[in-house]
Amino acid sequence: MRENDAALVKAFRQSSPYVNLHRGSTFVIMLGGEAIDQENFPNIISDIALLTSLGVRLVIVFGARPQIDRGLTEAGLSGVFHKHTRVTDEPSFRVIKDVCGGLQMDITARLSMGLINTPMQNARINVVTGNFVIAQPLGVDDGVDYVHSGRVRRIHTDTIHHQLANGATVLISPIGFSVTGESFNLSSEELARRLAIELKADKLIGFCSQRGVLNENGVAIAELFPEQAEEHLQKLLEEGESLSGTARYLRAAISSCRGGVPRSHLVSYKEDGALIQELFTRDGLGTQIVSLSAEQARQAHIDDIGGILDLIRPMEEEGVLVRRSREQLEMEIDQFTIIEKDGAIIGCAALYPFPEEGMAEMACVAIHPDYRKGSRGDMLLNKIEEQARKRGMSRLFILTTRSIHWFQERGFKPDDVNALPMGKQKLYNFQRRSRIMIKELN
Repeated sequence: MRENDAALVKAFRQSSPYVNLHRGSTFVIMLGGEAIDQENFPNIISDIALLTSLGVRLVIVFGARPQIDRGLTEAGLSGVFHKHTRVTDEPSFRVIKDVCGGLQMDITARLSMGLINTPMQNARINVVTGNFVIAQPLGVDDGVDYVHSGRVRRIHTDTIHHQLANGATVLISPIGFSVTGESFNLSSEELARRLAIELKADKLIGFCSQRGVLNENGVAIAELFPEQAEEHLQKLLEEGESLSGTARYLRAAISSCRGGVPRSHLVSYKEDGALIQELFTRDGLGTQIVSLSAEQARQAHIDDIGGILDLIRPMEEEGVLVRRSREQLEMEIDQFTIIEKDGAIIGCAALYPFPEEGMAEMACVAIHPDYRKGSRGDMLLNKIEEQARKRGMSRLFILTTRSIHWFQERGFKPDDVNALPMGKQKLYNFQRRSRIMIKELN
């Protein structure tokens, strides 16, 4: 007998806002050689195929550091670095071109899979490669000639956009070509950074051995601003981790964010499904570097009514909040402040002023159950207090049945009905017996 999988249905529904959000977006994915070496790599490819099926435009940049190191060792050559950059002499470059050419074919082959009973079934991904990147030599530094190590000079963005518009996935090797007919070994992170900025990509995505940037307790930090990411990068550099995948990615992500890319994500290449969970759930699984926080407190508008109703209805049914109709919300929407995360409303509160008495009510305070352990309540309270002060209110009051201690901890003091504005006294529900609490705002 077939059974209803409620967890699957719930997860699918919760991911739908992100499906709509990402459709038609351009992502630059940075596949380091370490990720390609992992047993989990076929699952990463399957997840990339899923992104294309959902209408995401993908530019994939691959790296090859561990593969190049192995190739050089097998050829009896040693890797030479200057200021953390590989010096690519003629014998080394022959090996590097062989390695990168082989990886390009291997990745294309994996993206071309379509076996029945696999995630790639019916994927039909059109992979396009080409001379999209014009390179130039790094030249000589401190007397050291980098020879065939180069940097990005120009990117044919129009050609790449044309391929993406035609439904192709663009695969780019860390080998660039010059106008003189030469080729150069490029940094995959620098290449991905330039592509993300110049293509005006919506996201830059990279992989590392851990879930992302970790805090002192070893837990992945969900969100960092560029300045905060810079601090973590400096710490890695001080610890001698300048060549780690996380450090290399952070450099690219910080620069991309400052160059106009809204979000850069770092996820684990070891954990199956990390990419999908990062992109299609509210909390993600890795670290994102953002120019603006994914959570924003702002004034509500008429299009938010459906989201507010979805948020407050369960609390109304429990008796925590007084029931409000859609019509009432439409009339009072200008009084509401909401917290929005990736298009979903996860918190709200309303401010009702009583100017004659210099008082205002904070009402309809709601936080989504999944986000009550954070500081969203404080965020809303700060916004409401700020609005009340701007309107010339000297006192803020609330009526609550459940959150008495929370408000007391934030400066509210118990009072009685007679302390309320006259207009509110007439509406007070003695059967509900809500506690009255007042805070001085000056």
